Amino acid sequence: MKFASKEDIEAPIDAVFAMLCDFEMFERAAMRRGAEVQRTDTKAALGVGMGWRTAFSLRGKRRQVEIEMVTFDKPNEMVFECRSQGLMSLMTVELVALSKSRTRIMMSFDVKPLNLSARLLVQSLKLAKTSLTKKYKLRVAEFVKTLEERHLSA
Repeated sequence: MKFASKEDIEAPIDAVFAMLCDFEMFERAAMRRGAEVQRTDTKAALGVGMGWRTAFSLRGKRRQVEIEMVTFDKPNEMVFECRSQGLMSLMTVELVALSKSRTRIMMSFDVKPLNLSARLLVQSLKLAKTSLTKKYKLRVAEFVKTLEERHLSA
């Protein structure tokens, strides 16, 4: 099951990519929302192999997710593989320079079940795909807007 969205941002591609690579900001934001986040690699430089272990509560149950960066193509693309109990997903972030000061961000999230209970979960999500897609696109648009505001205030 795949969710995808694309948004344009008034910022150069290098600035957008740099903001997307501020992983410490994302870690702090997740912790403010109650998640536990730990780096699982010792890399000093950005790139393939970076990883995180996260734990959070969702619908009254403790969930754990392992995240690993599997593609890092500066300043065009990053792909993250996320594994949790029974689910594997790929989150792809692609950037395309539309002009010197405008960039298109394409974000996709592809969820694949690995066992029967996860397959049932994904099947139930498919029933609500229209509303989930709207929510996903809205969240991506809000995220891009915050990136644009960060760029303009810098």
